[in-house]
Amino acid sequence: MKLTHILTILEEMAPLSYAEDFDNVGLLVGNNNQEISGILVCHDALEAVIDEAVAKKCNLVVCFHPILFSGIKKITGKNYVERALIKAIKNDIAIYAVHTALDNHPNGVNKIFCDALGILDSKILIPKENFIQKLVTYTIPENAEKLRNALFEAGAGKIGNYEDCSFSSKGIGTYTGNEDSNPEIGERFEFVETQEIKIEVTFEKHLQSKILEALFTNHVYEEVAHEIYPLENAHQNIGLGRVGELKNALSETDFLQFVKDKLVCGGIRHSTFTGKTIKKVAVLGGSGSFAIKNAINSGADAYLTADLKYHQFYEAENQLLLADIGHFESERYTKNYIVDFLKEKITNFAIILSEENTNPVKYF
Repeated sequence: MKLTHILTILEEMAPLSYAEDFDNVGLLVGNNNQEISGILVCHDALEAVIDEAVAKKCNLVVCFHPILFSGIKKITGKNYVERALIKAIKNDIAIYAVHTALDNHPNGVNKIFCDALGILDSKILIPKENFIQKLVTYTIPENAEKLRNALFEAGAGKIGNYEDCSFSSKGIGTYTGNEDSNPEIGERFEFVETQEIKIEVTFEKHLQSKILEALFTNHVYEEVAHEIYPLENAHQNIGLGRVGELKNALSETDFLQFVKDKLVCGGIRHSTFTGKTIKKVAVLGGSGSFAIKNAINSGADAYLTADLKYHQFYEAENQLLLADIGHFESERYTKNYIVDFLKEKITNFAIILSEENTNPVKYF
């Protein structure tokens, strides 16, 4: 199978447009026309993982964290990043990273986190902003239904738990065609005044090319009048972190022991106990100190994340239990999700879960 076909599947799992602006996701090593014979899925594409890929005859490594993150000017093998890249290139192994594209996905990292702990009815903690756009166009009544349905088919009109959402209004459109025109109604040089339908739909910005293709293909006008606006509305189903509830409330000590067992944590650093039972829980896999206030505002009794600094534990302000469970641990089951997804989509060669433990943090 060509790599380009696998990239389409990976984009379905975690659209790159979902990623944060600072991130480096997608294809990091390799080219689209490469023939892929096996996929190794890992957390971090370290040199040992590349060795594992070679041994298991996998020439695509799908990793959660991007091994190539910040700018690099030389590849001389002087550090772990350069050594992994050199080995991958020498062995014709492609590397693809998902990271925050999967962090922000409604079924991604934080939904996996919640499922591992049995957190129910979870919602996005920090909905993604600057992601929704609106299309406004105008057509004759006879074309309105066909055009609207084509836009829905292309992905427009999805709002929360609803699909096929639009707004239509009637009005009068006018135009005069020049000598090169071919008007649907009227003749060249004729001033035309006709009934039109104004159609408005919202869509996720990464779908813009598909939306425009549907618009131009299904519109009857020679010149299609349309406008696209960015909206300030936050996307309620895409974003970082999640918050939901445990089936049964637990004491703080029982809750931390439960988390430690479920996520196989070497240790958990936490803020001062509040004395409250834990029922509502907020989570954010990876480095999540920036969302402490979001967790408090959500009404959570506890917030689970990683990479907290000393002074950030004070920010709990006795309003919730703040717990640093470890970066790797908070994302532990993400690679299992990726393997399961790919196995459903690709059946003609092996999808293998890496056996390498790439957690750089050890506990004494």
